[in-house]
Amino acid sequence: MAILSKDEAQTLLKKVLAYSTADECAVSLNGRTMGNIRYARNSVSTAGAADTVSLAVESRFGKRSGIATCNEFDDAALKRCVQRAEEIAKLAPESPEYVPMLGPQTFLSPPSAATTQLTAATRAQAAADSMALCAAKNLTAAGFLDGGTRFQALRNSKGLEAYQQSTNTDFSVTVRTADGRGSGYAIADVTDPAKLNAKALTQRAADKALGSVNAKAIEPGKYTVILEPAALMDGGDLSLLGGLMYGLDARSADEGRSFMTKKGGGNRKGEKLFDERINIYSDPMNAEVPGSAFDGEGLPTKRLSWIEKGVVKQLYYSRFWAEKNKVAATAFPSGFIMAGGTQSTADLIKGTAKGILVTRLWYIREVDPQTLLYTGLTRDGTFYIENGKIKFPIKNLRFNESPIIMLNNIEAIGRPQRLAGCLIPPLKIRDFTFTSLSDAV
Repeated sequence: MAILSKDEAQTLLKKVLAYSTADECAVSLNGRTMGNIRYARNSVSTAGAADTVSLAVESRFGKRSGIATCNEFDDAALKRCVQRAEEIAKLAPESPEYVPMLGPQTFLSPPSAATTQLTAATRAQAAADSMALCAAKNLTAAGFLDGGTRFQALRNSKGLEAYQQSTNTDFSVTVRTADGRGSGYAIADVTDPAKLNAKALTQRAADKALGSVNAKAIEPGKYTVILEPAALMDGGDLSLLGGLMYGLDARSADEGRSFMTKKGGGNRKGEKLFDERINIYSDPMNAEVPGSAFDGEGLPTKRLSWIEKGVVKQLYYSRFWAEKNKVAATAFPSGFIMAGGTQSTADLIKGTAKGILVTRLWYIREVDPQTLLYTGLTRDGTFYIENGKIKFPIKNLRFNESPIIMLNNIEAIGRPQRLAGCLIPPLKIRDFTFTSLSDAV
């Protein structure tokens, strides 16, 4: 039952709404068929699959709201779920940020590029290829492959009806040398699992691991850096560009809590804050990174230009904050696209007299939300560049840097690559600030 068709999902949601006695009622149905395999020390440690469907009911009486969930779908269970949501709503305080539920909406139909299924056999083969490659080189691999199909369906008492299916496959691998002195990393995600090449990604991580042995210490300071896409969007809970984009929130800016706050009040929408080569937009219809057609409330997504020629063109407005400020609400996108050029990371290296190549950043923390100052560490392959070539590996470094400053110190922008559901190019940046050394690999 994990993946329901549009008709099946809406039939179930209609039944649930029929049990409602609330002033307003919204029902959402989410399901997924997912599988994964995890390996470490060149051996599979876990593998599994899950088929899950869950239902959430939000009932409202006036400005009071209650939510209940269930994962059983017989008539009695559905009735209990609706009744529980209504009981909670009647006990809840009135919401000071109440906005009525949406009525009927018109949605785009994002493309679905999946042509194959991520089966247990294909997951096992990808892991086997990755581990065999490393074992043959006396290297140790640790990786995770996860993917499958999801669907989301919405319906409410105001006439809203929405449905979408999506597929995604994620893979990451860390490769270490036998003595633990060298480490490399590669990551990718795709809509169509047929496009995932775990072997090629493992080879990239293996080359980084072998090349990072005998790392040398260099003095901290300001350096020209080439940041690979993983260094920009894959930092754990926080990433350099992810933090920037999620910071484009109108409410936090208007309330004086972000880098978008204008001195004296208001926000900095319309100001040129970045190099004119910086263009970031979202587009649910992009074939390479198809996005969600709607957000959790059923607000339709559309193509939006967030930063254009360095100017902030758009901020995210929740429905409440949009109504308060008499502007259009914004459905937050599922991914961002940063426009770039045609150069590969290798091309950027060739054009660098002196600098540092950064594979990945991690343990990123926010130091100052007003300036968007972050700190964190390099890892899994950091190299010194001289005369257009990788000269030698260097010990990892702690950085203190703001994406705002960083995106004003652009020297070159490479060809965008898909990562974390976004399209992100490698960036060559001058005067990137490193503050101390780290002995970790």
